[in-house]
Amino acid sequence: MPHFVMDCSDDVLNLHDEEFIIEQIHLAANASGLFDESDIKVRLNPFKIYAVGNKRESFIHVFAHIMQGRTTEHRANLSRLLVSRLTTLFPDTPNIAMNISEFEKPTYCNRAML
Repeated sequence: MPHFVMDCSDDVLNLHDEEFIIEQIHLAANASGLFDESDIKVRLNPFKIYAVGNKRESFIHVFAHIMQGRTTEHRANLSRLLVSRLTTLFPDTPNIAMNISEFEKPTYCNRAML
């Protein structure tokens, strides 16, 4: 926890490779100061078949899943930080966005909690 999952059109990988993109998302998430670096998890899902507004247009969307308890301002700053970093890395990608969902502490479980 936290989890950052980037969905994207496969053409964005023509500019940067997956490992570099994952590293950049990790660095931006860590720079937010909201998480322990060792807890940050990043994954990337490139899509060959997709539609954006009923057309084939490059996109990046990051889905962040974090433990509840951060303020709206913290979450908004995290979104801006990551979208800004991705916009710098992919200046010609017209659709770059992010949203954040929160885990509820009482319903969260992982292997170490068993």
